[in-house]
Formats: sequence, C-alpha cells, structure tokens
Amino acid sequence: MSKKNRTGVVFSTNPDFEYSDSSEDEPETLSPNQQDLRIWLDRKGGGKVITVVKGFIGTNTDLEALGKQLKALCGTGGTVKDHEVQIQGDHREKVINWLTGKNYKAKKAGG
Repeated sequence: MSKKNRTGVVFSTNPDFEYSDSSEDEPETLSPNQQDLRIWLDRKGGGKVITVVKGFIGTNTDLEALGKQLKALCGTGGTVKDHEVQIQGDHREKVINWLTGKNYKAKKAGG
C-alpha cells in the first residue's frame, strides 16, 4: 500500500501492525437474470414523484450505465445515488417492461 493511502495512524509501536485500506471492494455485477430489482414510486417535496429502482447488485459503474439507459428510455432526468436509480416522474410500467425485456427480474414494490 502506498503511503498516500495511510490515514488516521501516525505512528504505532506494535511490530505486527498492518495498515488497513479503508476503501471497500465493490461487489461484482451479477448477470441480469440473477438481479432482483424492485421498482418504487416515491414522493418528494412539492408534490413531485420519482421512480426508484432498488436492489441492483454490482459496481457503481454498471449501476450508472443502467441509470443512463433508463433515463434515456424515459426521456427525463434523474440520478444514481445510494445504490439506487432515481428517475423523475412516474415511469414504473415503462421501466419494468424495459428491464424484463433485458432479462432482469423486476417488479413493482411499495404501495
């Protein structure tokens, strides 16, 4: 490990001390037929609704790519944060149809 990644410890008298890397390993992306996605409708302030895709298991890069495809499909904005894709508006049916067409397991969740 390079010295630049060592944070929090200045000096240790323990001869067996090992610096730990605080970065988490991302889980490997599962194939679409192994993913179990849930599509939620969430209400934000001001009466706005968003479609939320939860349950993706994989790297952030792959999740962002999926989010970009879903935003383009719906023709609207959105974001990828907290391990979920958020799309502006109520696009649950369109998102579910597209995901099942790509061999993802996806279904509506919530109320």
